[in-house]
Amino acid sequence: MTTFTNQIHELAKPLWLRGAHHPFIKQLTSGDLPLSTFRYYLLQDRYYLSEFGKLHDKIADQLTDKTAIQFLRDGAEGLKNGEIAVRIGFFTQLNISKEEIALTPIAPTAYNYVNHMYAALYQGTPQRAIAALLPCYWLYNEIGQALIRQGSPVGLYQQWIETYDSDGYTDSVNKMIQLTNRAAEQVDDAERQEMTTAFIRSSAYELGYWGMSLRHENWDSL
Repeated sequence: MTTFTNQIHELAKPLWLRGAHHPFIKQLTSGDLPLSTFRYYLLQDRYYLSEFGKLHDKIADQLTDKTAIQFLRDGAEGLKNGEIAVRIGFFTQLNISKEEIALTPIAPTAYNYVNHMYAALYQGTPQRAIAALLPCYWLYNEIGQALIRQGSPVGLYQQWIETYDSDGYTDSVNKMIQLTNRAAEQVDDAERQEMTTAFIRSSAYELGYWGMSLRHENWDSL
């Protein structure tokens, strides 16, 4: 039986393939990605991950399924103690200070991506918001698993790749996929279509994130 997530994954595949072969990813694996570009990516991702974690809690607030609530609460806490902590290690290696973090404006694509996810929840449903969260989990895991065989000659980039190929991360991805399938079972066909749209739009923003990082996108460049 084809699951809901199998179906939406297939629909988003063209975007995901473009992301996996994006110049940002190719340069990261070859070691040619400028450190200034990786710094820019990390600064923007810090904002994104902070809001991503908050969304886990906000979605959980609107659910009654105890298993789903616990997973999302754990995910919010894990982002604080796990992935964001890894980013802090990167910041130390790249001499990114608290002052630089505070003074770095949020890029348009990062801002719009986060607002898209909030809209999925507050103008939509918690099920729609869950679907909007899924690409960040799943796409990074697929990229990590694909890149781990190739690796990167730059230690910092290799560490980034390994983050998304770990057993713990893969387990979280699988649980998020299961949560999305359960959410799809709770709604009608019309809402499942909205979930599909949210998933595909998040996938498009994931692709846009790489381009944003290469361009060092800012509001003046729009």
